[in-house]
Amino acid sequence: MKPILAPSILAADFTNLGRDIELINQSQADWIHFDVMDGHFVPNISFGLPVCEAVHRIARKPLDVHLMITEPDRYLEAFAKAGAAHITVHLEACTHLHRTIHHIQELGCKAGVALNPHTPVQLLEDIIADLDIVLVMTVNPGFGGQKFIEHSYQKIAALKELIAQHRSHALIEVDGGVNEQNTPALIQAGAQVLVAGNFVFSSPNPTLTIENLKNTVVSYKV
Repeated sequence: MKPILAPSILAADFTNLGRDIELINQSQADWIHFDVMDGHFVPNISFGLPVCEAVHRIARKPLDVHLMITEPDRYLEAFAKAGAAHITVHLEACTHLHRTIHHIQELGCKAGVALNPHTPVQLLEDIIADLDIVLVMTVNPGFGGQKFIEHSYQKIAALKELIAQHRSHALIEVDGGVNEQNTPALIQAGAQVLVAGNFVFSSPNPTLTIENLKNTVVSYKV
C-alpha cells in the first residue's frame, strides 16, 4: 500500500502560494498539510484562518490542519468552517482531550492527536479507539528543516502495536525531517501518512519529489 503524502505548505513560497497549491493539486499528493502556530505553544508564528480559507478555495486535496496552539478548543469550529477536512490537536495542549476529539468529529472533520517527541504513545491508550489520526512529531515542532529524531522509529512501531491492541482505525502520520532516505524505514515501522515540507519545496522538482515519496518501495521483513 502506498503512503498518503501530505506536503506541508509551511515550506511553500508565500509570495507564490497559489502557484504552490496548484502544484500540489496537480501532483500525486493526497492531502495538503496546514501548520498553524501561535508563538506560545511553539516558538514560531505561521498563519491562521484567513489563509486557511484562501487555500481551501483553490485546493483540490483535503486540508490536513495541524493546530500547534494553546487552547485549540476556541478555534475548532472556525477552522472547520474555513475548510479543514482533518483537525489535529496536541495532547500536550488539551485539558479535556476526549471532549475535544469528539467535538472535532461532531463538526464533520477527522480528528487527530499530535505527540511531541518527548510524549510517550502510551498516554493515548484511553483515547486511541476514538481517533482518526495520530501525528507523531519526528522533530521538535515550530520550525521546518530540522533534523529527524532517530528514536521516532521505535515510537511509531509502539504506536502501531497500541492501535492494533485496541482495534483502532487511526492512521499513523509523521511530520518532521521526512525524506527519500528515511521514508522506507518510516513505512516499515508503521507510518501511513508522510508530511514533507522543506524536502519537497526546496527540491529542484517538487512534483517529482512527491512522486518519488509516494512510490517508495519497502521490502518488509518476513
